[in-house]
Amino acid sequence: MPHSRHADALRAAQLYYMQDLTMDAIARELRTSRSTVSRLLSTARDTGLVQIQIRSPLDTGPELESIIRSEYNVDVHVVPVLESLNEAETLDRVAMQAARTIGPLVDSNAIIGVAWGSTLSAVSRHLTRKITHDSVIVQLNGAGNMHTTGITYASDIMRRFGSAYGARVEQFPVPAFFDHASTKTAMWNERSVQRILDLQSRMSIAVFGVGSVDADYPSHVYAGGYLDENDLKVLASSDVVGDVATVFFRGDGSSDGITLNERSTGPSLGQLRQVRRRICVVSGASKINGLRGALAAGLATDLILDEAMARRLVGSENMA
Repeated sequence: MPHSRHADALRAAQLYYMQDLTMDAIARELRTSRSTVSRLLSTARDTGLVQIQIRSPLDTGPELESIIRSEYNVDVHVVPVLESLNEAETLDRVAMQAARTIGPLVDSNAIIGVAWGSTLSAVSRHLTRKITHDSVIVQLNGAGNMHTTGITYASDIMRRFGSAYGARVEQFPVPAFFDHASTKTAMWNERSVQRILDLQSRMSIAVFGVGSVDADYPSHVYAGGYLDENDLKVLASSDVVGDVATVFFRGDGSSDGITLNERSTGPSLGQLRQVRRRICVVSGASKINGLRGALAAGLATDLILDEAMARRLVGSENMA
């Protein structure tokens, strides 16, 4: 957004929300039309200059957020969603909140790691434009499998993030899983791959969803042909509950001895924990075991989830 329009949107928002002026009065003060003031106020909301909060005595969101923040040491946004909505509709509401949360955190000269998947695809569609300088969007894990290169699917997500923030996009053109761990080791020594790995090692923000073996709305890694029957049996025998960027973990957050991780192209859980801001977006109560495992592993600093999942996460016994 041009600096002049940004300043006008900010001024209009201050007059409207802080000084209670009508749109007609603001139009006279700014010497513009009422319709232009309406557009400026919309711009202020869409770009995060204005964030509207509704505090209802019947709203349990703040209480849920307080419990989750205390128990898991994360900044948390609980998205109120009607129980009548299906999982796809719930995901869209959570994705919208996630996009609004991410925008203000993105600054110039940032390296933002983005995982692919159903959740991040939804988030990418709700991002609002914010111009930054010398920022990079880097893909966290490869997307190819035996049926597709995955390039189109992953690149659409990365492109939307790059377009929203005026950032350079760096894709990771490798499979999600290598057939052999030795192949991964050899590829990781290639200079073209090391360039992407270096960017990942310098990320200031990572954005990801949680894949779950038991989800009603299947995670893309489990529904998109990335795992064969033998892989699924190996995961079951290792008590795996979910993954982040195709790196798997158990319910207690551990990942040692999970052989499929040796072939995965996602960052290790230890590497991910080194990123200063780690934004986890989760929707659908059926992913609860995967979310608990991710939180036990300390993978998130920021959590955005729907109200039904938040209730399951804290358990009704913790509610007043």
